[in-house]
Amino acid sequence: MTTRIPVDRSRSFRMAGVLVGLAVVLGACAHHEEVTVSIPNDYRQRHPIAIQEADRSVVIFVGHGRGGLSASERSDVVGLAQSWLHEGTGTIVADVPVKTSNAAAAADAFREINALLVAAGVPPRGIAVHRYHPDDPRQMATIRLNYPKISAVAGPCGLWPEDLGPAINNKSYLENKPYYNFGCAYQRNMAAMIDNPSDLVQPRPETPAYTVRRTEAFEKYRKGTTTATTYPDAEKAKLSDSGK
Repeated sequence: MTTRIPVDRSRSFRMAGVLVGLAVVLGACAHHEEVTVSIPNDYRQRHPIAIQEADRSVVIFVGHGRGGLSASERSDVVGLAQSWLHEGTGTIVADVPVKTSNAAAAADAFREINALLVAAGVPPRGIAVHRYHPDDPRQMATIRLNYPKISAVAGPCGLWPEDLGPAINNKSYLENKPYYNFGCAYQRNMAAMIDNPSDLVQPRPETPAYTVRRTEAFEKYRKGTTTATTYPDAEKAKLSDSGK
């Protein structure tokens, strides 16, 4: 004889409803946060000055009938050598043209360039030669001298992601914030004027004090006399005697 156990259907429905409600509540707790990109208001953070390695180059134009350098070209080569001794971080690469109408003149000019570089203090191992053939025969083949150095850069400038005037989608205008390109030209010019990019990161070491001048000032201070510097011809620089 088979015994049938009665099933409480209403209780099963109640349990299913509780489980569904619990799943809905837990699902509502899981939400996705929207990632928004904010533009800094400070132009120094919006257009930072970066320190990186860049090339410095000098172009020497060589005609097909002259193999030597002009006076201005010699000055450019000597100036490049002096700058390399001060800021160069790699070898000087000389791009010399070959298989051109001025190839023979360029070879003679490079021999003079190499002599000037060595005479200015560049070691022979600091000069590398790269011979090239120009792609466009209409362009005049030149000798290019370049070397890597540490430089400060900023930008690029001239980016206008938003309008300057009032607009519905222009939040910067409604919130009275500076426009995106503001301060970029200042940062770029400041980076170009810096002589030593490491000054942006750390100060230079102090130079030794001038011992003679310091001893003289201490001696005057010990005697109670003035430590100011007097110039004998200071009165001659005055335009009038109205202050006497």
